[in-house]
Amino acid sequence: MDKTKDTLQETISKAKAGNQIAFSLLLDSFWNDVYSFQLQRTKNENDAEDITIQTFSKAFDKIHLYDEEYQFKTWLITISKNIHVDLIRKSKRNILENTDSGAEAIKKVLDDSPSAEDQLINEQNLATLLEHIKSLKPHYQKVINLRYFNELSYADIAIALNEPINNVKVKLLRAKKLLSSAIKASKT
Repeated sequence: MDKTKDTLQETISKAKAGNQIAFSLLLDSFWNDVYSFQLQRTKNENDAEDITIQTFSKAFDKIHLYDEEYQFKTWLITISKNIHVDLIRKSKRNILENTDSGAEAIKKVLDDSPSAEDQLINEQNLATLLEHIKSLKPHYQKVINLRYFNELSYADIAIALNEPINNVKVKLLRAKKLLSSAIKASKT
């Protein structure tokens, strides 16, 4: 996509209206910018990719809040930076919690194996999750199965589906949102 101001604003407007092609164009246009930014910060390809995916997920969820007064790329980078800072804070908090003097003694006393009730609940939750996955369109089912049940990387999924990796990322992002909505709807 040409990143000229008019074309970009048109695409953003379409995305705000829920146009999936516009979301895909924005992802394709700005993926490398956000990913490169995170790769410089994290020095880890997997972390950079995960944070970039979270960035686009959050940005697409909140695209209605985007103010055209600011550069779209700057808005994405700010979201990405905030996600990274939150992850660092969370990991520091976890490290501090795990270094408490009594933590090791408590861990030794606690039985980590699930009880029969826990196992039953997990099996019921998995069955419910599978039902929700089956309610999705076949192409969304396939991408979720490949990623979470077959544990394939994005690159491997792209090869399996014979699609560009960015399309796989968008499909997976969309599938997770639809799955989340289906689960929320069933709880009400």
